[in-house]
Amino acid sequence: MSRQRSKPSPTPFVRVAPSGVHGLGAFATQPVPADTFLGFYEGRRYTAAQVASRDWDNQFTYLFTLSNGETIDGGKGGNATRHFNHSCEPNCEAVEEYDEAGNMLLKFQTLVAVDAGDELFIDYCLTTDDDSPASDYPCRCGSAACRGTLLAPVEAAVVGEDGSKEASGDDEGAVVSFEEAAGL
Repeated sequence: MSRQRSKPSPTPFVRVAPSGVHGLGAFATQPVPADTFLGFYEGRRYTAAQVASRDWDNQFTYLFTLSNGETIDGGKGGNATRHFNHSCEPNCEAVEEYDEAGNMLLKFQTLVAVDAGDELFIDYCLTTDDDSPASDYPCRCGSAACRGTLLAPVEAAVVGEDGSKEASGDDEGAVVSFEEAAGL
């Protein structure tokens, strides 16, 4: 009787276990230095039109929307990276990059060094297309800098010479404020 070799884990630095923040979480299996690749966010991919045509209400989802409009559902064919919980003071980040074939990938990497057993967090920076209040997306991270919501931080607006609003700081990765998205 021959034994099958097991495939190496696509996320060897990550294990899934119960979280004190929410449900299951992702935890470091060993000490990990800053700027270390932890794994790719994987799962079924949807176009913007496919996402819009589905009814996602009241469904537990692992959806991550990329800047090119595609959405990855980590709940369908995903891996341990789908269990990264939110923190307003994350120790990891999600970074988009293209592979050789021109496909957009989403990788997770550490922002700071983490110890074995530390829970791994990203800042979800959620945005909404409706007028849902921030209280509909409560944060339970417990960090000293907690915003109280999973929504993206409200960026201070700068009024330009022509009276138009501009985001402060650099434009790369700029987030539309909740108030602007809700038309407030």
